[in-house]
Amino acid sequence: MLRAIAVRAGLTRSNQAVPNFCRAMSSTGGADNTSLVLTEEVGSKGVITLNRPKALNAINLEMVQIIHEAMKRWENNKNLVIIKSVGEKAFCAGGDVRAIVESGGSVMTKQFFTTEYTVNALIGNYRPTYIALIDGITMGGGVGLSVHGKYRIATERTMFAMPETAIGLFPDVGGGYFLPRLEGKLGLYLGLTGFRLKGRDVHKAGIATHYVESKNLPALEQQLLATTSGTEVESVLERFSEKRDAGVEFVLAKQLKQINECFGAPTIEGIFAKLEQDGSEWALNTLKLLQKMSPTSLVVTQKQLELGSQMDLQTCLKMEYRLAVHHAIDSDFKEGVRAMLVDRDQNPRWNPPTLAEVDPARVEKFFGPLPDGSELNFESDGQKSSL
Repeated sequence: MLRAIAVRAGLTRSNQAVPNFCRAMSSTGGADNTSLVLTEEVGSKGVITLNRPKALNAINLEMVQIIHEAMKRWENNKNLVIIKSVGEKAFCAGGDVRAIVESGGSVMTKQFFTTEYTVNALIGNYRPTYIALIDGITMGGGVGLSVHGKYRIATERTMFAMPETAIGLFPDVGGGYFLPRLEGKLGLYLGLTGFRLKGRDVHKAGIATHYVESKNLPALEQQLLATTSGTEVESVLERFSEKRDAGVEFVLAKQLKQINECFGAPTIEGIFAKLEQDGSEWALNTLKLLQKMSPTSLVVTQKQLELGSQMDLQTCLKMEYRLAVHHAIDSDFKEGVRAMLVDRDQNPRWNPPTLAEVDPARVEKFFGPLPDGSELNFESDGQKSSL
């Protein structure tokens, strides 16, 4: 959840249809290229295309509703679904956080989070094979649309990040589930710092399942749409993808031992202390970066990932729904969006301003029941979970 743009956008390049396979195209906004999401049926396959390139394919309520409707429609009559985007810059840069902040925890805010998290959960438990072509910027909401699926295809243009602590939020859309399941403390490091992984490093980190050069994506898509079995899908992906250990080493390879040591501390204060004790250039730069983030968000995020490491995806998303609605009502979220995305003065005034002043009782409240007693309920979507 990061991007704060609310503009409609047309195509910047033609949607790449597959000759002789295309059967029908539709969307709730009408079957035309001005729709924010295009849905295409290709025999026993479905293709979802995010079509908001001027806004870096940032998702809003209308878009997640279209995606959810298409996925439910195809759940029992398709065997493969591909999600991709229009434009070369971004798969999806996140969600429209400015609109969420301005709504102040309203019904619209809850409806957005409910629909978005329901889509995230559906992806993680989807019957058809789900393949995300994460070509370009993939942050926040874009991570939620991809990382829970069976296959995630990165390219040299992929830029992955979960930078929510910089805007007073937390790595949502299931961040509490997938981040702690990365190697060692890498996920906590990514969630707290917002560090950006690019290209092959997204694959090496285990976030993407495959790496394919962007120039080969049209051919990959065409061959995937021609497959007749899961074995064929795996064969096609293997043929197009580079090996994970090919080429240069992982960008954080030399720091992994330090990341595990420093971010293995049980508290944020402990992480700060270990970084200071380490004293290396990397450690001190990391400490300086963390000191710019919302202190409350850092504490909330560490607890979120600790709890999420022991939860299934649906239970984790129910927890994150509570966190998200609480943050929209009262947190550093509004101030972070103001400083980073509205006024752009890059000078947020966090409340409280220091880690020592963060109130443990307030942190616990973020994880507690919502004031109106509402909860994220997957049972109405055919999915069951409990918190």
